[in-house]
Amino acid sequence: MEKVSIGIEIRPARPEPPETGGANNAPTVEEPEGFAAAPLPARPSPARVVLIRHGQSTWNREHRIQGQLDPPLSEEGRRQASLLGSRLGGRKFAGLYASDLKRAFETAELIGRSVGCEPVPMSALREIFLGAWEGMRTDEIAERFPEAWASWVEEPDWDCVPGGEGAAAFDARVGAAMDEIVGRHPHGDVLVVTHGGVIQIALHRIVGRPSRGLFPFKIQNASISVIEKRDGRMVISGVNDVGHLEPMLVNEVGPG
Repeated sequence: MEKVSIGIEIRPARPEPPETGGANNAPTVEEPEGFAAAPLPARPSPARVVLIRHGQSTWNREHRIQGQLDPPLSEEGRRQASLLGSRLGGRKFAGLYASDLKRAFETAELIGRSVGCEPVPMSALREIFLGAWEGMRTDEIAERFPEAWASWVEEPDWDCVPGGEGAAAFDARVGAAMDEIVGRHPHGDVLVVTHGGVIQIALHRIVGRPSRGLFPFKIQNASISVIEKRDGRMVISGVNDVGHLEPMLVNEVGPG
């Protein structure tokens, strides 16, 4: 089976090369005759956020809705996290943040051992709260909540979930968390280990469309997606890179 990867290159952020240069390739500016040309200051490295979905949990394996319930990583999930750590090891990161739910924080701890960072827990990076649906499989939801499930199937919307957090609150929570992290680290690469729904929101904010439960981006367990601040705005530079996983581990699993 061929490995699935879109080839995101994870490397230390650095200034873009100058287009012109004088000594040591330093760019210069025109000065009046009789004055020495002055080198331009080096451009600071951009801010990049490396978004990582947690490894497979025991409930991913069982195809149960997790939301903010707290199952741990499965054995395969720990292996996925170790492969992620090997991929990222030896690179310098300005910080490591993680959802405080077990499946994400355990993933972050395993990665942290390879990159030399202690993960900082952030409850704002938790998956969306899915109310009465948490802990259930989709067939159980369809049986117990037929009207709400029918609405979800027709047009996914977090507001369909009985007792759930809701789309607006989830979007605002994730947006505030991402803004806080980027604000703390205006330069360099930052690791954020979180959940599929959170990553969808982070990507949707950049393209300027609300998610509300639609998942147009495929975000697999232990995948890498990257957003970066370029010329004062955030852009998406890669989505769902799973090139570090063995072929048998590259598969679609349950939500959350």
